[in-house]
Amino acid sequence: MKPNVAPPSHRHDNVAPASRRLLEVVVLSGKGGAGKTSVAASFAALADRPVIVDCDVDAPNMHLVLKPVVRERGGFRSGWEASIDPAACGRCGRCATECRFGAIVRPGTREEHWRVEPLFCEGCGACERVCPRHAIAMREAERGEWLRSDTRFGPLIHARMAPGAENSGKLVAFLRKKAQDVAGANGAGLILCDGPPGIGCPAIATLSGADHVVFVTEPSASGLHDLERAVDLAARFRLPGSLFINKADLDSEQADRAVRFAAHRGLALLGSAAYDPAFTLAQMRGLTVVESNSAGASAALRAAWIRLQETLAEQEKRRPAFRVTASQPNPSPSPERPATGQPT
Repeated sequence: MKPNVAPPSHRHDNVAPASRRLLEVVVLSGKGGAGKTSVAASFAALADRPVIVDCDVDAPNMHLVLKPVVRERGGFRSGWEASIDPAACGRCGRCATECRFGAIVRPGTREEHWRVEPLFCEGCGACERVCPRHAIAMREAERGEWLRSDTRFGPLIHARMAPGAENSGKLVAFLRKKAQDVAGANGAGLILCDGPPGIGCPAIATLSGADHVVFVTEPSASGLHDLERAVDLAARFRLPGSLFINKADLDSEQADRAVRFAAHRGLALLGSAAYDPAFTLAQMRGLTVVESNSAGASAALRAAWIRLQETLAEQEKRRPAFRVTASQPNPSPSPERPATGQPT
């Protein structure tokens, strides 16, 4: 499968209906290493001042190529963790006996105090209940921080989860709400989300309420398997989607399977790019691929952006009929995973 031919190099306005409906586009891959962030960053460079969101809060990397200047930041609290008041503690050890997670650290000397190891604490509150001197209190846990930054392409909403922290889906939902507020204040017509890998809580929180999903895949067995899972997830939300195939020349047979799968599931084909070291070199220089000197990779992504603009314009005309084809008509929200058509 050959990469796209280079179109003219210029920026295109974001699709916006007469009513200026704010569009939210998510770039998703289903797995890591497919080139999702490189594609999302290049689309941000080609769009007209979008609001950019890095929804991969567990391992954010959009900042590596956008070089953000932080303008606002705040703490993210979610869940609970125990805290021991040394002055009230009677050193009886009942909390340690009751804790099933090994989160209570026994003092090694008389001068040391009983304390809670936050990485182990699950916030269940059992220690607080059994403490006879009420020396233990549950408090909201610090899970990370969110940031609003300026970049050369537009505002970037991103975050950093604390090591071992949970509830990344809740933080993603917060970032998207913040992005909508920024877009409203700036009069932006597009929110561009760089989604997390996989299909877990962060991916679900990224897709909920979005308008379109750009799937990025690579021509490999694992790439197509994870693409199918991501498409199945988007179908649950009845979201329209499109597909971009990265490193398409590494396995032409698998790339052709991806094309047939896109047609089978109602995905618009945005095009493909051959394997190109320009993806890595651009990251090392802190640039997007379309800012690099690579004619092949840059041209392929520019062509994909033009096709995405056309797809979004057509989608708006047909809304809400245009949706990813699910494995069964009108998929219900039941927890049972639907049977899906395999790539052929």
